[in-house]
Amino acid sequence: MEVMIRRYTLSLLLLLAACSGSADGGNSQAKPVALVSLATATRDNVEQTLTLYGAVQKDSTAQYALSTPLEAIVGEIARPVGSTVRQGDVVARLKPSPQSRAAMAKAAADARTANQAYARARRLRADDLASDADVESARSAAVAAKAQQDAMMLGARDLTLRARAAGTVESVPVNPGDLIAAGSTVATLVRSGAGRAGFGIDPAAAIRIRPGTHIRVGAASGRPTLTVPVESIDLTADPQTRLASLYARIPAQAGLGAGQPLTAQVPLATSTDAITVPYAALLDDGGQPYVYVVKGGVAHRHDVVTGPSNGQRIAIEKGVAPGEKVVTAGGTALEDGMKVRTK
Repeated sequence: MEVMIRRYTLSLLLLLAACSGSADGGNSQAKPVALVSLATATRDNVEQTLTLYGAVQKDSTAQYALSTPLEAIVGEIARPVGSTVRQGDVVARLKPSPQSRAAMAKAAADARTANQAYARARRLRADDLASDADVESARSAAVAAKAQQDAMMLGARDLTLRARAAGTVESVPVNPGDLIAAGSTVATLVRSGAGRAGFGIDPAAAIRIRPGTHIRVGAASGRPTLTVPVESIDLTADPQTRLASLYARIPAQAGLGAGQPLTAQVPLATSTDAITVPYAALLDDGGQPYVYVVKGGVAHRHDVVTGPSNGQRIAIEKGVAPGEKVVTAGGTALEDGMKVRTK
């Protein structure tokens, strides 16, 4: 009986030991394994840029007006607002008003009368019937009358208004058939040429940029990107946008007109031959950036010091070595020391 009890006890102990071993084995197999994507830390150059939005500004020195030299009637607007013109292109055609035609006829008659008086004074002087002063007075009157006639004739010829330089028609404040006074503006044009572009910029970023810094400027029209230097920076914030202003000169050959929208890529910082990882690898813990580095199938948290980023890759100044594998997807579910497998 005692032997049977001992055998029963031994069997029970063996059974308990077997159950205990089975439970341990189950726990070992249940340890979590995360599914992640990896990338390699490499050495590269990283330029951090800021995108700005702005437009080509009006340049008062590039603007000029075409006006009528005498009272006239608008006959034709050959180049409406927005038209691109070359030097010499006809912008508008005018014709003298009835009053101007009458004035031209009077000027011609006055010139003839003055010339006749001058000729008469010279004949009288030859007969000692007039003085030198009389002749000089008649000559001066004839010269003045001829100048007035020439001015009227020149004005009549100038009623075909042409562009003085290549550019764009900015405004036309008159319409065909309008009677306009002498000196009235018929059209305002803007010369094609070097212009100034203005961009809004966060004041905190503006203080990091210096005049002379080269920026890449692009136009919405699809023209090639221009690389131009920053001309000046105005740190005074606009009361509505709360942005400072950055200005750059646009070369004449760019062919950009006033008001054309632009974007600019402004370099803020550059790291040369820096250790970089994909930006997607970077995680944050209360302001402390970190990445997971995988070695031997296990993820290890590495706190890092970051440098410039171009939006695709970010420079790591401390915390990662070249060639190390970093987690780029699945990192938010990781814990330090967790086993991983790759997708």
